[in-house]
Amino acid sequence: MTRWRRGLSVRGGEVAFALLGLPLGVLGGVYAVAVLYAGALLSLTVLGLPFVAAALVGARGIGGLHRRLVGWLLGERVAAPPASVRPSGLLARGRVVLTDPVAWRALLYLFLRLPLGALGFLAVVGLPLGSVWLAGFPLWVRLLEPGPRAVDWLDVAGPPVGLAVLAAVPAVLRALSRANRALARALLGPVRSQQRVRELEHARATLLAENTDRLRRLERDLHDGTQAQLVALAITLSLADDALGEAAPGGAVAFGGAAASGAGAGAGSDAGSGADLGRLRALVDRARGQTDDTITGLRRLTRGIHPVALDGGLAEALPALTATSPVPVTLRLDLRERPAEVIERAVYFCAAELLTNVAKHSGARAVDLTASAVDGRVRLTVRDDGRGGAGIGAGTGLTGLAERLAAVDGRLRVDSPPGGPTLVTAELPSRL
Repeated sequence: MTRWRRGLSVRGGEVAFALLGLPLGVLGGVYAVAVLYAGALLSLTVLGLPFVAAALVGARGIGGLHRRLVGWLLGERVAAPPASVRPSGLLARGRVVLTDPVAWRALLYLFLRLPLGALGFLAVVGLPLGSVWLAGFPLWVRLLEPGPRAVDWLDVAGPPVGLAVLAAVPAVLRALSRANRALARALLGPVRSQQRVRELEHARATLLAENTDRLRRLERDLHDGTQAQLVALAITLSLADDALGEAAPGGAVAFGGAAASGAGAGAGSDAGSGADLGRLRALVDRARGQTDDTITGLRRLTRGIHPVALDGGLAEALPALTATSPVPVTLRLDLRERPAEVIERAVYFCAAELLTNVAKHSGARAVDLTASAVDGRVRLTVRDDGRGGAGIGAGTGLTGLAERLAAVDGRLRVDSPPGGPTLVTAELPSRL
């Protein structure tokens, strides 16, 4: 019984989609045919390409409406294709629109949607009406033709055929819905190559996030574990050094009092003890110095893995970074939104590398650093009044910095004529 109910059931969204199929299919089909026909007629004039470009932009928009309609009524969530690139220049934009595969595929969808829409409307309206006519054929005939009438094969076959057609309507609607879902997936979603790029970008973002978490855990382990143990060792060595310093005078007094009558015999023993004690203190001092150097290097390593200042975002990290620069830095911040943690770390290390380059190579007396995070984009600019001549691949670390930014979809531009000034701009997305 459950199987029969499931076979005869149909979703309301599928019925609504079929009812809307004919008018939307006619409008879309007329639009597609008109675009192709008018574009062919105007192709020999200067209006041809602009007309086709404008029509393709419209087709992309109409395709987006159909994609949302398929999601609302048929429950098929088709991924939105990437936004169209908008280069500078009218000719460049026109070329991008005319070669946009998403727009052409949307136009093809509108053309193929017409026959499917007509079939859907027929299934939801025509088949039920036909089944009612067949099921009640003997009654309709006698109402239209009063008087005696012999029973023929239509009177016998009409009712069961009508009921069979009515029972087949849900199956036909479901089959047409599957066809509409498949058509939407094939033509309204991103191109296979675009989908692959999106999957790779998602995988890269996931990998970067996981690596960030691992680095944070490593930084905490080094800071709270190894570094704390080294600090405790340094304290112990310091206490041992203090104890040795206090023991040396006391020992000399004890030796002198005990050997008052035999100073000649005890002199050699005191000298040997003093030499051993001095060597021991020297070794302890060396161990303290090595421990202090290890702690300093470990702190530098933990700051390199994840600067503590980044816990509060770039608004706290960049002022702390510029305060340590040997060249005076004027800082300007416009951080209306907080970027992702991976982007924040990339911007921070980019700023640190650029300020280091300025201090080492430029001979500048002043630096302007500007950072902004607005409308999903992060922009960092560093300008100095140094000697100039910097460039990517010029041996100043800018090549590695450009590669590091490229890993997070960032770009690095360098404008550094000989004699200066030097302007370095980094642009990144706020999210991956």
